[in-house]
Amino acid sequence: MNVTVWNEYRHEKTKPLAKNIYPEGIHQVIARFLKKDRVSVKTATLDEIEHGLTEDVLDSTDVLIWWGHVAHEEVSDEIVGKVQQRVLEGMGLIVLHSGHFSKIFKSLMGTTCDLKWREAGEKERIWVIDPAHPIAAGIGEYFELEQEEMYGEHFDIPAPDELVFMSWFEGGEVFRSGMTYKRGNGKIFYFRPGHETYPTYYNENVQTIIKNAVKWAAPVKRKRPVYGNAKPIEMLKGD
Repeated sequence: MNVTVWNEYRHEKTKPLAKNIYPEGIHQVIARFLKKDRVSVKTATLDEIEHGLTEDVLDSTDVLIWWGHVAHEEVSDEIVGKVQQRVLEGMGLIVLHSGHFSKIFKSLMGTTCDLKWREAGEKERIWVIDPAHPIAAGIGEYFELEQEEMYGEHFDIPAPDELVFMSWFEGGEVFRSGMTYKRGNGKIFYFRPGHETYPTYYNENVQTIIKNAVKWAAPVKRKRPVYGNAKPIEMLKGD
């Protein structure tokens, strides 16, 4: 399986705390733990040519992981269109944390994808809502992150195909923090945790969920459906 980890890669260059936690970027941390799972991984960042998402890269990607925050508007509409087309063709997409506001996620959801938020270093308790789901494999009834940014309902998204995880925060809010969608032939998983000033992507449960999601989102190995004008399979009257 070929995975591309896309990261805006801005906070780690400009925020001392983010740089201290992720000195080589969030994308490199994710790439490293995926490689341990025998996955072929490449990375791409916003400031590369075509944001690192050339046609060759996209065509060879089975699952694309997306992390962005402060520079959503700098992502080229042309590249977003190419990513969306690849998802419709069957490429898996995993959107992390503030990627909920990315152009690609909003275009695939068709809503504002807005929410409540608060950065106060609160405890987050993530509950497994669908214990039979493959993305939840290896996770107990719940796990906790000692410090995270709060996201709260209402989350302006379409009703998910499957709700896998739900979060509770110290301040009292709850949030649908892990859900799946299908768009065209592609599978999408949104996963909430991952603020850049907390070491969330070093957490074993978070890593397990992302690894599970990559396997779940991988394309089904079959020929693409045929569209357009079709000849009849059976003989029609009058032929």
